[in-house]
Amino acid sequence: MTPRVTTEERAPYRADLRAAAAGVLLVAVAAVVGTVIERTHGSLHVNWPPLYASWFPHLGPGTPAALAVGAAVTLHGPSLAARLPWRRLLLASWTAALAWTWSLALIDGWQTGIARRLTTAYEYLTVIHRFGDLGAAVRNFTHHILNSGPDHWPAHVAGHPPAAVLTFVGLDRIGLGGGGWAGVWCLTLGTSTVAAVLVALRALTDEPTARRAAPFLVLAPSAVWVGTSADGYFAAVAAWSLALLAPAATRRTRYPAAAALASGLLFGLTCYLSYGLTLIALIAGAVLLLTRTWRPLPLFAVGAAAVATAFTLAGFSWWEGYQLLVERYYQGAAAVRPYAYWVWGNLACTVLITGLATVAGVRRTLMAAPTALRGLRPSAGSLRHPTDRLVVLVLAVLLAVLLADLSGMSKAETERIWLPFAAWLPAACALLPTARHRHWLAAQAVLALLLNHLLYTGW
Repeated sequence: MTPRVTTEERAPYRADLRAAAAGVLLVAVAAVVGTVIERTHGSLHVNWPPLYASWFPHLGPGTPAALAVGAAVTLHGPSLAARLPWRRLLLASWTAALAWTWSLALIDGWQTGIARRLTTAYEYLTVIHRFGDLGAAVRNFTHHILNSGPDHWPAHVAGHPPAAVLTFVGLDRIGLGGGGWAGVWCLTLGTSTVAAVLVALRALTDEPTARRAAPFLVLAPSAVWVGTSADGYFAAVAAWSLALLAPAATRRTRYPAAAALASGLLFGLTCYLSYGLTLIALIAGAVLLLTRTWRPLPLFAVGAAAVATAFTLAGFSWWEGYQLLVERYYQGAAAVRPYAYWVWGNLACTVLITGLATVAGVRRTLMAAPTALRGLRPSAGSLRHPTDRLVVLVLAVLLAVLLADLSGMSKAETERIWLPFAAWLPAACALLPTARHRHWLAAQAVLALLLNHLLYTGW
Protein backbone atom coordinates (compact mmCIF):
# COMPACT_ATOMS: atom_id res chain seq x y z
CA MET A 1 0.00 0.00 0.00
CA THR A 2 1.39 3.41 -0.99
CA PRO A 3 1.84 5.77 1.99
CA ARG A 4 -0.40 8.82 1.99
CA VAL A 5 1.02 12.29 1.59
CA THR A 6 0.40 14.38 4.68
CA THR A 7 -0.70 18.01 4.58
CA GLU A 8 2.72 19.01 5.97
CA GLU A 9 4.42 17.38 2.99
CA ARG A 10 2.42 19.14 0.28
CA ALA A 11 4.25 22.46 0.48
CA PRO A 12 7.73 20.85 0.34
CA TYR A 13 6.52 18.65 -2.52
CA ARG A 14 5.42 21.71 -4.49
CA ALA A 15 8.87 23.18 -3.83
CA ASP A 16 10.40 19.93 -5.14
CA LEU A 17 8.37 20.31 -8.33
CA ARG A 18 9.52 23.90 -8.72
CA ALA A 19 13.13 22.77 -8.32
CA ALA A 20 12.62 20.07 -10.97
CA ALA A 21 11.04 22.66 -13.27
CA ALA A 22 14.06 24.90 -12.74
CA GLY A 23 16.24 21.95 -13.74
CA VAL A 24 14.24 21.50 -16.93
CA LEU A 25 14.53 25.23 -17.63
CA LEU A 26 18.30 25.15 -17.12
CA VAL A 27 18.65 22.29 -19.61
CA ALA A 28 16.38 24.07 -22.12
CA VAL A 29 18.31 27.33 -21.87
CA ALA A 30 21.62 25.48 -22.18
CA ALA A 31 20.32 23.69 -25.28
CA VAL A 32 19.01 26.86 -26.96
CA VAL A 33 21.93 29.12 -26.08
CA GLY A 34 24.42 26.37 -26.88
CA THR A 35 22.85 25.71 -30.27
CA VAL A 36 23.00 29.41 -31.14
CA ILE A 37 26.67 29.61 -30.09
CA GLU A 38 27.60 26.46 -32.01
CA ARG A 39 25.80 27.50 -35.19
CA THR A 40 27.19 31.04 -35.02
CA HIS A 41 30.76 30.43 -33.90
CA GLY A 42 31.27 26.65 -33.88
CA SER A 43 33.18 27.03 -30.62
CA LEU A 44 31.38 24.48 -28.41
CA HIS A 45 32.44 21.46 -30.48
CA VAL A 46 29.32 19.50 -29.54
CA ASN A 47 26.41 18.72 -31.84
CA TRP A 48 23.62 18.74 -29.25
CA PRO A 49 24.62 21.10 -26.45
CA PRO A 50 25.12 20.72 -23.59
CA LEU A 51 25.76 17.02 -24.37
CA TYR A 52 28.38 15.52 -26.64
CA ALA A 53 25.67 13.86 -28.73
CA SER A 54 23.71 14.03 -31.97
CA TRP A 55 19.97 14.10 -32.60
CA PHE A 56 19.11 10.57 -33.70
CA PRO A 57 15.64 9.24 -32.79
CA HIS A 58 15.75 5.44 -32.94
CA LEU A 59 14.66 2.15 -31.41
CA GLY A 60 16.90 -0.86 -30.91
CA PRO A 61 17.18 -4.40 -29.60
CA GLY A 62 17.53 -3.12 -26.04
CA THR A 63 14.32 -1.08 -26.14
CA PRO A 64 11.88 -3.75 -24.81
CA ALA A 65 14.24 -4.72 -22.00
CA ALA A 66 14.88 -1.09 -21.04
CA LEU A 67 11.15 -0.40 -20.84
CA ALA A 68 10.61 -3.55 -18.77
CA VAL A 69 13.47 -2.88 -16.34
CA GLY A 70 12.50 0.77 -15.92
CA ALA A 71 8.89 -0.19 -15.17
CA ALA A 72 9.87 -3.02 -12.80
CA VAL A 73 12.22 -0.90 -10.70
CA THR A 74 9.71 1.95 -10.61
CA LEU A 75 6.83 -0.27 -9.47
CA HIS A 76 8.60 -2.77 -7.24
CA GLY A 77 11.95 -1.18 -6.37
CA PRO A 78 10.84 0.73 -3.25
CA SER A 79 9.00 -2.23 -1.69
CA LEU A 80 11.82 -4.68 -2.45
CA ALA A 81 14.42 -2.28 -1.12
CA ALA A 82 12.45 -2.01 2.12
CA ARG A 83 12.10 -5.74 2.82
CA LEU A 84 14.98 -7.66 1.22
CA PRO A 85 17.73 -8.83 3.59
CA TRP A 86 20.65 -6.43 3.35
CA ARG A 87 23.08 -8.64 1.44
CA ARG A 88 20.39 -9.65 -1.00
CA LEU A 89 19.53 -6.00 -1.48
CA LEU A 90 23.14 -5.25 -2.44
CA LEU A 91 23.17 -8.08 -4.97
CA ALA A 92 19.70 -7.20 -6.27
CA SER A 93 20.67 -3.54 -6.69
CA TRP A 94 23.81 -4.41 -8.64
CA THR A 95 21.88 -6.92 -10.76
CA ALA A 96 19.14 -4.38 -11.49
CA ALA A 97 21.76 -1.75 -12.39
CA LEU A 98 23.40 -4.27 -14.72
CA ALA A 99 20.08 -5.02 -16.39
CA TRP A 100 19.22 -1.34 -16.70
CA THR A 101 22.62 -0.33 -18.09
CA TRP A 102 22.89 -3.30 -20.47
CA SER A 103 19.42 -2.67 -21.87
CA LEU A 104 20.12 1.03 -22.40
CA ALA A 105 23.45 0.29 -24.12
CA LEU A 106 21.83 -2.32 -26.38
CA ILE A 107 19.32 0.20 -27.67
CA ASP A 108 22.20 1.07 -30.01
CA GLY A 109 22.98 -2.61 -30.61
CA TRP A 110 25.99 -4.68 -29.56
CA GLN A 111 28.52 -3.20 -31.97
CA THR A 112 27.53 0.46 -31.78
CA GLY A 113 26.39 0.44 -28.16
CA ILE A 114 29.22 -1.54 -26.56
CA ALA A 115 31.90 -3.17 -28.71
CA ARG A 116 33.01 -0.08 -30.68
CA ARG A 117 32.80 2.57 -27.95
CA LEU A 118 36.39 2.20 -26.76
CA THR A 119 37.88 1.63 -30.21
CA THR A 120 37.43 5.12 -31.72
CA ALA A 121 40.37 7.34 -32.58
CA TYR A 122 40.16 9.09 -29.19
CA GLU A 123 40.18 5.95 -27.07
CA TYR A 124 42.50 3.61 -25.21
CA LEU A 125 42.37 0.49 -27.36
CA THR A 126 43.98 2.19 -30.34
CA VAL A 127 47.38 2.25 -28.59
CA ILE A 128 47.53 -1.22 -27.01
CA HIS A 129 50.20 -2.25 -29.52
CA ARG A 130 52.53 0.48 -28.19
CA PHE A 131 52.80 -1.22 -24.79
CA GLY A 132 54.81 -4.25 -25.88
CA ASP A 133 57.64 -3.04 -23.65
CA LEU A 134 55.57 -2.07 -20.63
CA GLY A 135 58.40 -0.50 -18.65
CA ALA A 136 59.54 1.72 -21.49
CA ALA A 137 55.96 2.78 -22.27
CA VAL A 138 55.37 3.93 -18.69
CA ARG A 139 58.76 5.66 -18.42
CA ASN A 140 58.17 7.56 -21.65
CA PHE A 141 54.45 8.13 -21.11
CA THR A 142 54.76 11.88 -20.58
CA HIS A 143 56.82 12.28 -23.78
CA HIS A 144 53.71 11.66 -25.87
CA ILE A 145 51.14 13.82 -24.08
CA LEU A 146 51.54 17.06 -26.03
CA ASN A 147 50.16 17.30 -29.56
CA SER A 148 53.58 18.58 -30.62
CA GLY A 149 55.30 15.52 -29.19
CA PRO A 150 56.38 12.49 -31.24
CA ASP A 151 53.58 9.96 -31.80
CA HIS A 152 51.33 11.84 -29.39
CA TRP A 153 48.69 9.85 -27.54
CA PRO A 154 45.02 10.01 -28.51
CA ALA A 155 42.97 12.48 -26.46
CA HIS A 156 41.76 10.10 -23.74
CA VAL A 157 45.13 8.40 -23.25
CA ALA A 158 46.89 11.76 -23.00
CA GLY A 159 44.17 13.09 -20.72
CA HIS A 160 44.66 10.46 -18.01
CA PRO A 161 47.51 8.97 -16.00
CA PRO A 162 48.75 5.61 -17.32
CA ALA A 163 46.63 3.37 -15.04
CA ALA A 164 43.68 4.03 -17.35
CA VAL A 165 45.26 2.63 -20.51
CA LEU A 166 47.20 -0.01 -18.54
CA THR A 167 43.87 -1.50 -17.48
CA PHE A 168 43.03 -2.31 -21.08
CA VAL A 169 46.59 -3.43 -21.79
CA GLY A 170 46.17 -5.88 -18.90
CA LEU A 171 42.86 -7.17 -20.27
CA ASP A 172 44.51 -7.69 -23.64
CA ARG A 173 47.42 -9.59 -22.04
CA ILE A 174 45.08 -12.10 -20.34
CA GLY A 175 43.20 -12.79 -23.55
CA LEU A 176 40.32 -10.33 -23.10
CA GLY A 177 41.33 -7.94 -25.85
CA GLY A 178 39.11 -5.92 -28.13
CA GLY A 179 36.24 -3.52 -27.73
CA GLY A 180 33.70 -6.11 -26.64
CA TRP A 181 35.63 -7.22 -23.56
CA ALA A 182 36.60 -3.63 -22.75
CA GLY A 183 32.92 -2.63 -22.89
CA VAL A 184 31.87 -5.54 -20.70
CA TRP A 185 34.60 -4.66 -18.18
CA CYS A 186 33.52 -1.00 -17.91
CA LEU A 187 29.82 -1.83 -17.77
CA THR A 188 30.12 -4.59 -15.18
CA LEU A 189 32.44 -2.70 -12.85
CA GLY A 190 30.69 0.59 -13.44
CA THR A 191 27.33 -0.73 -12.28
CA SER A 192 28.91 -2.08 -9.07
CA THR A 193 29.08 1.58 -8.01
CA VAL A 194 25.46 1.22 -6.88
CA ALA A 195 26.42 -1.43 -4.32
CA ALA A 196 29.45 0.59 -3.18
CA VAL A 197 27.37 3.70 -2.51
CA LEU A 198 24.83 1.63 -0.57
CA VAL A 199 27.59 0.15 1.63
CA ALA A 200 28.88 3.65 2.39
CA LEU A 201 25.41 5.05 3.06
CA ARG A 202 24.57 2.27 5.51
CA ALA A 203 27.80 2.86 7.43
CA LEU A 204 27.55 6.66 7.45
CA THR A 205 23.80 7.20 7.88
CA ASP A 206 21.69 4.15 8.66
CA GLU A 207 20.17 1.18 6.88
CA PRO A 208 16.67 2.69 6.27
CA THR A 209 18.28 5.69 4.55
CA ALA A 210 20.36 3.46 2.31
CA ARG A 211 17.28 1.36 1.48
CA ARG A 212 15.29 4.44 0.45
CA ALA A 213 18.12 5.54 -1.83
CA ALA A 214 18.64 2.14 -3.51
CA PRO A 215 16.04 2.33 -6.34
CA PHE A 216 17.20 5.84 -7.26
CA LEU A 217 20.81 4.72 -7.47
CA VAL A 218 19.74 1.92 -9.81
CA LEU A 219 17.63 4.05 -12.16
CA ALA A 220 19.98 7.03 -12.41
CA PRO A 221 20.07 8.39 -15.99
CA SER A 222 23.88 8.31 -15.76
CA ALA A 223 23.55 4.63 -16.72
CA VAL A 224 23.37 5.89 -20.33
CA TRP A 225 27.09 6.75 -20.03
CA VAL A 226 28.23 4.22 -17.42
CA GLY A 227 27.71 1.47 -20.00
CA THR A 228 29.70 3.18 -22.72
CA SER A 229 32.73 4.91 -21.23
CA ALA A 230 35.79 4.10 -19.15
CA ASP A 231 34.68 6.78 -16.69
CA GLY A 232 32.06 4.34 -15.42
CA TYR A 233 34.92 2.04 -14.42
CA PHE A 234 36.75 4.95 -12.79
CA ALA A 235 33.59 5.77 -10.85
CA ALA A 236 33.47 2.23 -9.46
CA VAL A 237 37.09 2.31 -8.25
CA ALA A 238 36.50 5.65 -6.52
CA ALA A 239 33.20 4.48 -5.00
CA TRP A 240 34.66 1.28 -3.57
CA SER A 241 37.49 3.29 -2.04
CA LEU A 242 34.92 5.33 -0.12
CA ALA A 243 32.78 2.26 0.56
CA LEU A 244 35.72 0.65 2.34
CA LEU A 245 36.72 3.81 4.17
CA ALA A 246 33.24 4.30 5.69
CA PRO A 247 33.04 0.98 7.61
CA ALA A 248 36.73 1.29 8.52
CA ALA A 249 35.95 4.63 10.16
CA THR A 250 32.75 3.46 11.86
CA ARG A 251 34.29 0.09 12.83
CA ARG A 252 31.36 -1.66 11.14
CA THR A 253 33.60 -4.34 9.76
CA ARG A 254 35.56 -7.21 11.30
CA TYR A 255 38.77 -5.96 9.74
CA PRO A 256 38.87 -2.14 9.91
CA ALA A 257 42.64 -1.99 9.38
CA ALA A 258 42.45 -4.08 6.21
CA ALA A 259 39.51 -1.99 4.98
CA ALA A 260 41.43 1.26 5.57
CA LEU A 261 44.49 -0.06 3.72
CA ALA A 262 42.41 -1.35 0.80
CA SER A 263 40.56 1.97 0.69
CA GLY A 264 43.88 3.81 0.37
CA LEU A 265 45.08 1.47 -2.38
CA LEU A 266 41.90 2.10 -4.37
CA PHE A 267 42.13 5.83 -3.80
CA GLY A 268 45.70 5.76 -5.07
CA LEU A 269 44.55 3.85 -8.13
CA THR A 270 41.74 6.37 -8.60
CA CYS A 271 44.27 9.21 -8.77
CA TYR A 272 46.28 7.31 -11.39
CA LEU A 273 43.15 6.63 -13.45
CA SER A 274 42.10 10.28 -13.71
CA TYR A 275 43.81 13.47 -12.57
CA GLY A 276 40.53 15.16 -11.70
CA LEU A 277 39.49 12.41 -9.32
CA THR A 278 41.89 13.67 -6.68
CA LEU A 279 38.75 15.63 -5.70
CA ILE A 280 37.40 12.36 -4.29
CA ALA A 281 39.61 13.29 -1.32
CA LEU A 282 36.96 15.87 -0.38
CA ILE A 283 34.35 13.13 -0.02
CA ALA A 284 36.82 10.97 1.89
CA GLY A 285 37.41 13.93 4.20
CA ALA A 286 33.66 14.21 4.75
CA VAL A 287 33.57 10.51 5.71
CA LEU A 288 36.19 11.10 8.41
CA LEU A 289 34.49 14.29 9.51
CA LEU A 290 31.13 12.54 9.89
CA THR A 291 32.62 9.68 11.87
CA ARG A 292 34.70 11.99 14.08
CA THR A 293 37.77 9.81 13.75
CA TRP A 294 41.15 9.83 12.04
CA ARG A 295 41.93 6.21 12.90
CA PRO A 296 41.82 4.92 9.29
CA LEU A 297 43.99 7.75 7.96
CA PRO A 298 47.50 6.31 8.53
CA LEU A 299 46.72 3.01 6.77
CA PHE A 300 44.70 4.85 4.11
CA ALA A 301 47.73 7.06 3.46
CA VAL A 302 50.04 4.01 3.31
CA GLY A 303 47.82 2.41 0.68
CA ALA A 304 47.61 5.55 -1.46
CA ALA A 305 51.35 6.15 -1.13
CA ALA A 306 52.11 2.57 -2.20
CA VAL A 307 50.36 3.15 -5.54
CA ALA A 308 52.07 6.50 -6.05
CA THR A 309 55.45 5.02 -5.19
CA ALA A 310 54.98 2.13 -7.62
CA PHE A 311 54.21 4.46 -10.53
CA THR A 312 57.00 6.85 -9.57
CA LEU A 313 59.56 4.03 -9.43
CA ALA A 314 58.27 2.83 -12.80
CA GLY A 315 59.23 6.23 -14.19
CA PHE A 316 55.94 8.15 -14.34
CA SER A 317 55.66 11.53 -12.60
CA TRP A 318 52.04 12.35 -11.76
CA TRP A 319 52.68 16.06 -11.37
CA GLU A 320 54.63 16.32 -14.63
CA GLY A 321 51.86 14.42 -16.41
CA TYR A 322 49.23 16.78 -15.01
CA GLN A 323 51.12 19.91 -16.06
CA LEU A 324 51.55 18.54 -19.58
CA LEU A 325 47.88 17.58 -19.67
CA VAL A 326 46.86 21.17 -18.92
CA GLU A 327 49.02 22.30 -21.84
CA ARG A 328 47.60 19.58 -24.11
CA TYR A 329 44.07 20.44 -23.01
CA TYR A 330 44.44 23.95 -24.38
CA GLN A 331 46.02 22.69 -27.58
CA GLY A 332 42.65 21.19 -28.49
CA ALA A 333 38.98 22.19 -28.38
CA ALA A 334 39.31 23.62 -24.87
CA ALA A 335 41.19 26.56 -26.33
CA VAL A 336 38.01 27.78 -28.04
CA ARG A 337 35.25 26.28 -25.89
CA PRO A 338 33.88 29.30 -23.97
CA TYR A 339 34.24 29.06 -20.20
CA ALA A 340 31.35 31.51 -19.79
CA TYR A 341 28.98 28.94 -21.32
CA TRP A 342 30.35 25.71 -19.89
CA VAL A 343 30.61 26.95 -16.32
CA TRP A 344 26.81 26.71 -16.17
CA GLY A 345 26.25 24.41 -19.17
CA ASN A 346 28.07 21.69 -17.22
CA LEU A 347 25.43 21.99 -14.50
CA ALA A 348 22.75 21.35 -17.12
CA CYS A 349 24.67 18.18 -18.02
CA THR A 350 24.57 17.23 -14.35
CA VAL A 351 20.80 17.58 -14.30
CA LEU A 352 20.58 15.22 -17.27
CA ILE A 353 22.82 12.53 -15.81
CA THR A 354 21.38 12.60 -12.30
CA GLY A 355 17.73 13.27 -13.09
CA LEU A 356 14.94 15.50 -11.84
CA ALA A 357 14.44 13.41 -8.70
CA THR A 358 18.01 14.20 -7.75
CA VAL A 359 17.39 17.89 -8.36
CA ALA A 360 14.50 17.67 -5.88
CA GLY A 361 16.69 15.73 -3.45
CA VAL A 362 19.46 18.33 -3.73
CA ARG A 363 16.89 21.06 -3.00
CA ARG A 364 16.02 19.28 0.25
CA THR A 365 19.73 18.87 0.95
CA LEU A 366 20.34 22.59 0.64
CA MET A 367 17.33 23.40 2.80
CA ALA A 368 18.62 21.09 5.52
CA ALA A 369 22.24 22.23 5.19
CA PRO A 370 22.28 24.97 7.87
CA THR A 371 21.06 22.59 10.56
CA ALA A 372 23.38 19.79 9.47
CA LEU A 373 26.44 22.05 9.28
CA ARG A 374 25.78 23.42 12.75
CA GLY A 375 26.02 19.85 13.98
CA LEU A 376 29.61 19.70 12.74
CA ARG A 377 30.82 22.26 15.26
CA PRO A 378 33.11 20.76 17.93
CA SER A 379 30.72 21.96 20.63
CA ALA A 380 27.83 20.11 18.98
CA GLY A 381 29.23 16.65 19.71
CA SER A 382 28.21 14.57 16.71
CA LEU A 383 25.55 14.40 14.05
CA ARG A 384 23.10 11.92 15.49
CA HIS A 385 20.33 12.12 12.92
CA PRO A 386 20.92 10.08 9.72
CA THR A 387 19.38 12.83 7.61
CA ASP A 388 21.99 15.33 8.80
CA ARG A 389 24.80 12.91 7.97
CA LEU A 390 23.36 12.30 4.52
CA VAL A 391 23.12 16.04 3.95
CA VAL A 392 26.79 16.58 4.82
CA LEU A 393 27.85 13.73 2.52
CA VAL A 394 25.86 15.13 -0.42
CA LEU A 395 27.21 18.63 0.27
CA ALA A 396 30.76 17.25 0.01
CA VAL A 397 29.93 15.76 -3.38
CA LEU A 398 28.40 19.06 -4.53
CA LEU A 399 31.55 20.89 -3.41
CA ALA A 400 33.71 18.51 -5.46
CA VAL A 401 31.51 19.12 -8.52
CA LEU A 402 31.65 22.89 -8.00
CA LEU A 403 35.46 22.89 -7.80
CA ALA A 404 35.70 20.69 -10.89
CA ASP A 405 33.38 23.10 -12.68
CA LEU A 406 35.21 26.27 -11.68
CA SER A 407 38.59 24.75 -12.60
CA GLY A 408 37.90 25.15 -16.30
CA MET A 409 39.34 21.67 -16.91
CA SER A 410 35.89 20.22 -17.60
CA LYS A 411 34.53 22.30 -20.44
CA ALA A 412 31.99 19.90 -21.99
CA GLU A 413 31.76 16.10 -21.85
CA THR A 414 30.98 16.20 -18.13
CA GLU A 415 28.20 13.69 -18.71
CA ARG A 416 31.00 11.10 -18.58
CA ILE A 417 33.82 12.96 -16.80
CA TRP A 418 31.69 13.60 -13.72
CA LEU A 419 30.26 10.09 -13.41
CA PRO A 420 32.37 9.41 -10.27
CA PHE A 421 30.62 12.34 -8.55
CA ALA A 422 27.21 11.88 -10.14
CA ALA A 423 27.05 8.33 -8.76
CA TRP A 424 26.60 9.75 -5.24
CA LEU A 425 24.10 12.54 -5.86
CA PRO A 426 20.97 10.31 -6.27
CA ALA A 427 21.49 9.35 -2.63
CA ALA A 428 19.83 12.71 -1.88
CA CYS A 429 16.58 11.17 -3.13
CA ALA A 430 16.35 9.35 0.21
CA LEU A 431 15.20 12.72 1.57
CA LEU A 432 12.10 12.67 -0.66
CA PRO A 433 8.81 11.46 0.91
CA THR A 434 8.30 7.73 0.36
CA ALA A 435 4.76 8.35 -0.87
CA ARG A 436 6.21 10.06 -3.94
CA HIS A 437 9.08 7.66 -4.67
CA ARG A 438 7.38 5.86 -7.55
CA HIS A 439 6.52 9.16 -9.23
CA TRP A 440 10.10 10.33 -9.02
CA LEU A 441 11.48 6.97 -10.13
CA ALA A 442 9.23 7.12 -13.19
CA ALA A 443 10.69 10.55 -13.99
CA GLN A 444 14.20 9.11 -13.73
CA ALA A 445 13.42 6.18 -16.00
CA VAL A 446 11.63 8.31 -18.61
CA LEU A 447 14.54 10.75 -18.80
CA ALA A 448 17.08 7.97 -19.36
CA LEU A 449 14.89 6.33 -21.99
CA LEU A 450 14.38 9.61 -23.84
CA LEU A 451 18.10 10.38 -23.80
CA ASN A 452 19.07 6.99 -25.21
CA HIS A 453 16.27 6.83 -27.78
CA LEU A 454 16.41 10.41 -29.07
CA LEU A 455 20.15 10.99 -29.07
CA TYR A 456 23.24 9.18 -30.23
CA THR A 457 25.65 9.82 -27.40
CA GLY A 458 29.36 10.15 -28.10
CA TRP A 459 30.45 7.99 -25.19
